[in-house]
Amino acid sequence: MKEFGLQLWSIRDEFQDKERARAAFKTIAGYGYTQAQTAGAYDFVDPAEFRKYADDAGIKFVGTHYKWERIKNDIKGTIAYHRTLGVDEIGIGGYGAKTLEDLRAFIKTFNELGKIYHKEGFVLSYHNHSGEFSNEFKPFEGKTRYDHLLDELDPEAVKFNLDAGWAQMAGIDVRALIEKMAGRINIIHVKDVQANYFYGEINGEPYYGPQRIEVGRGNMNYKGIIETAEKCGVKYFVVEDEFYSTGNPLESVRMSAEYIKNNLIEK
Repeated sequence: MKEFGLQLWSIRDEFQDKERARAAFKTIAGYGYTQAQTAGAYDFVDPAEFRKYADDAGIKFVGTHYKWERIKNDIKGTIAYHRTLGVDEIGIGGYGAKTLEDLRAFIKTFNELGKIYHKEGFVLSYHNHSGEFSNEFKPFEGKTRYDHLLDELDPEAVKFNLDAGWAQMAGIDVRALIEKMAGRINIIHVKDVQANYFYGEINGEPYYGPQRIEVGRGNMNYKGIIETAEKCGVKYFVVEDEFYSTGNPLESVRMSAEYIKNNLIEK
């Protein structure tokens, strides 16, 4: 890994107006980030101006998490937006299917849209949380939701934005999953997982369990994960901090960047 990016959801409060957004790009560039993935549509600013904020800071967009309703209902506008940002991967943050029928309907729609966007030079991508690895559908077919996505989404028109931290939270062997998905992942989300977070008390007893945390503060084997990912065609490694042990999102993404620069970047 020679460089790394930031999923802007990590510092979403900085993207509420033009001045804070412009300053945020300069701040994260100072931390060592050279890439970014968007989260939402940033309707407070024209996309070309938003792109300029990133360009001026030396930040390149590598993908998006865009609004699902716009991807479905405003194809022309979605294409124009992503061309302005200079990215070819149009992503969504996930889909909370409640039934097998709902999941299959989503897969059908995602594939149909994927083919349309693919003809215009784009791919759609799907980002996981831990829920996709649940076994709620196993009594019917012996598959998790993620199994269905892998088996049924079109590998030409649809990619996966694998969130390694959420996969580990679900008890998945991340490196084995990446190997299974070789060629189907462009972006990996990098977050760490601690083993012993105190959630509070249940029936008067303390409850500890795994929780997300800044990169380097957990127990994930990112040297090994990155090695496997690069062999399997992953292009981008994007930090997504969502749980802030510092209480300050900017400080947390700085902490993650420092660990990556000191331990994971090729020297």
